[in-house]
Amino acid sequence: MKVQEAAIKACLFTLKIDVQTAAMPEFIDITDGVEDFVRQSQVRNGFAIVFSKHTTAAIVIQENEPLLLVDMANALERHSPRTGHYRHNDFDVRTVHMHEDECPNGHSHCQHLFLGASENIPVVDGQLTLGEFQRIFMVELDDQKDQRTILVQIMGI
Repeated sequence: MKVQEAAIKACLFTLKIDVQTAAMPEFIDITDGVEDFVRQSQVRNGFAIVFSKHTTAAIVIQENEPLLLVDMANALERHSPRTGHYRHNDFDVRTVHMHEDECPNGHSHCQHLFLGASENIPVVDGQLTLGEFQRIFMVELDDQKDQRTILVQIMGI
């Protein structure tokens, strides 16, 4: 049997998505934008990586059911309440990573520990392989209403 070499061209595409936030916690469904980008990339098989560039804005795959979103917001608050004591919020003691407009957001960082900064979704036959109810969310965990930057990379063939 003779094996023939086939040239496989791997591709890499990157998209920056700016997301405007208005509240915390806020679950913003970005699935449609990621799916559109996968289609535009024309990658048939590979991976889509969705990554938040922020330590107080997470990326999660979850169900977009309104009552569940309230339950998840409540669970985050129970885990790391806004009114809890966080050394990160003691601006008289803290000396690193400070900005003039620094806000007390220790709870946001602690909540982020349990959610994470990215999700990796297989692309098969040109489509994300999400389950029936799975959606991709950017989760705003901070009080400051701001624009967040999400990076999406599509890698594959």
